[in-house]
This record gives sequence, C-alpha cells and structure tokens, in this order.
Amino acid sequence: MSTSTSPARAALDASADDGTVGDHLGSTEEAPGLVTERFACLLPGYRGWYWAVSTSVLGDEVTINDIVLLPGDDAIVAPAWTPYRERIRPGDLGPGDVLPPEEDDIRLVPAWSAGDGDGTGVVDRHYAREIGLGREWVLSLEGREDAAERWYEGESGPDTPIAKQAPGVCGTCGFLVSLAGDLSDRFGVCANKMANADGRVVALTHGCGAHSGTRPKRSASASKLPDPVFDTMRAELEDF
Repeated sequence: MSTSTSPARAALDASADDGTVGDHLGSTEEAPGLVTERFACLLPGYRGWYWAVSTSVLGDEVTINDIVLLPGDDAIVAPAWTPYRERIRPGDLGPGDVLPPEEDDIRLVPAWSAGDGDGTGVVDRHYAREIGLGREWVLSLEGREDAAERWYEGESGPDTPIAKQAPGVCGTCGFLVSLAGDLSDRFGVCANKMANADGRVVALTHGCGAHSGTRPKRSASASKLPDPVFDTMRAELEDF
C-alpha cells in the first residue's frame, strides 16, 4: 500500500493543518496487528519532531487508533521537569509562602518516639520531655546531625576567614547565649549586636574580632619628630 494514499496518511492529512505533514519516515510493528506509521513534521518550531499514527490492522481492515506529535532524537524539547521542592533554596521563602515537610522526612520523628535512640538502645532523653507538651514532631538524630554539619560548613563555622583570624572562639565569648539539648556542646547563639553573626547560631569554635576578650592594641611609643623647617617654638630678637 502506498504511504501517500494509506489510511494513516489520509487520517493525518484530515487532522493536521495543511503543509505541516512531510514525508513518510517509516513504520514500526508494536505488536501483532498494531502498527505505528511515522511522518515528518513541518510545523515551525518543531524541528526533529514527527507525526505518529497508531493503526490496528485486521485483514484488510485498518483502524486509526491515535494521532500524536512526538519528539525525535534531534528534537528541541523543554528541559526535564524539576519538582518545586527540589528547586527552592534557603532564603527563597517570602511572606505568605508555605513549605510543608515531606511525609517521610528523615529529619523528623514523632515526639512520643523520643528519637528512638541511636540504634544501640540509647534513648534520647532530652527529646522525651516533649511528650505531651504540644509538639507533634521533633528533630531526629539524623536531623540534628544534618543541621550541625550544615552550620559547621556555613558562615558561622570554624573554617571561615573571619574565624581563623579571630582573637578568640565563641565558646569563650561573654556574648554567647547557650543552647539546651543535644547541640549545646557544639553551638550557641551570638548576642553581640556589633558582630556579623548577631542573632544567629554559631559554632563554639567560630570566632570574630568582636570577642568579649578583645583588648585594644597599644600604640607604639611615638618616635622623635625631626626639627621643623621653620622654627615656631623659639623667640628670636631682632635689632632695630
């Protein structure tokens, strides 16, 4: 059967706009009696796409099942869809925005479970006190370690340039507000309004120039100044 007069081509010509159907590109037998005919697409902006006409063949009877436009190997297509949750970054939330946690978020556990310990039978007693106090979920061990790692690697960690040149660490600073719980041995909150980290969690091994133990440097003793070009210190008498 000539493809130019085949039922597939006739159905495609009747469905597509004039001038948008090109040459026959081939056919594929998907299953016994199920054949897909492919035709070039001439639509502007659809380079590399093709028309696919699915047909069922039973004896001399041909039934048109579907007509679709599909991308070929060289087609220009939109990039793969990235879910909203994977695109959002810290700091993207604005007033009125909501971002519920995943249902299976490993960072959270029910408060009644008290963290379920660390896998060795050791129960997280600190978070056990949350039972009945209103919080349905609390941080899991994985959630706390994830936060600790992120904070250490962030701007308030020990490896930043400002921390490496600081006169002291936050753990010995009078402006540090202590935390309670599992992370208290590694982090606190800066309460120095003059510090870059004011109001933020800082590692105890972080530091900055606003440490409470910082003392002003004493200036070196002034060296003797050279005699002035014009002597303005001594009086000179002139005879008239």
